[in-house]
Amino acid sequence: MEPLTPSTGWGVLHGFYRVERERAEREPGGAKRVLDAVASLVRHDHQVLCGAVLGHKADLAVMALGPDLARLQRFQVELLGAPLAPVWSYVSLTELSEYTSTEDDERARLARDEGLAGDALEERVAEWRERMAQYHEHRLHPRLPRKRLLCFYPMSKRRDVGANWYELDFGERKRIMGGHARVGRAYAGRVLQLITGSTALDDWEWGVTLLADDPVALKDIVHEMRFDEASARYAEFGPFVTALLGEPADALARIGLGEGP
Repeated sequence: MEPLTPSTGWGVLHGFYRVERERAEREPGGAKRVLDAVASLVRHDHQVLCGAVLGHKADLAVMALGPDLARLQRFQVELLGAPLAPVWSYVSLTELSEYTSTEDDERARLARDEGLAGDALEERVAEWRERMAQYHEHRLHPRLPRKRLLCFYPMSKRRDVGANWYELDFGERKRIMGGHARVGRAYAGRVLQLITGSTALDDWEWGVTLLADDPVALKDIVHEMRFDEASARYAEFGPFVTALLGEPADALARIGLGEGP
């Protein structure tokens, strides 16, 4: 199949599966089929995270991302060669936030708050420009760290009477999201947040993936953000799924799917 590459960003596929126990007994080697599919996708410049789901919404969580949506679709079909029944999936794209500060914003802030002008101002703006280039690269083409926990949930902005996000002007939306971002930055190093866009691709507007080593950090960041105006007044949330991450073979062993003889 011809590659299908987004003009901006990468494709992201979250899949959640139950082990078909009777089929797994009839067809040993189910884990090997999953591992072969993962290895093949990784060889094609994609990334995969696998985890054993906590609770009973699913057994296995798989997150795959990379430049080719056609290859991601083939991967999801390959996983069905194992005794796995899909229970939910989510499709999105990595993206940049439209509310990120611009160079003009930063220039005005440095002049206003730090009194900079001339060469000193231009030097600081150049440093900011370099940092933002790295930030944009990380948002569009993230390299996912090895953390122990994954939490995923979809969300949308409300369109309620009196609380319609899309009736606010851009400046007001940017102000509100600036406060939301400050909460997120307070968890740098504890929680990696990947916000991916899904308007027209899936049922919600964004997918949120949180990666951490401490479950308390996951609980705390979501709790604190609930009090932020962007969430308290304007956000709707879908189901949350949490998984214990590990090497793919370890995740499969946790859910009782063996490689067979």
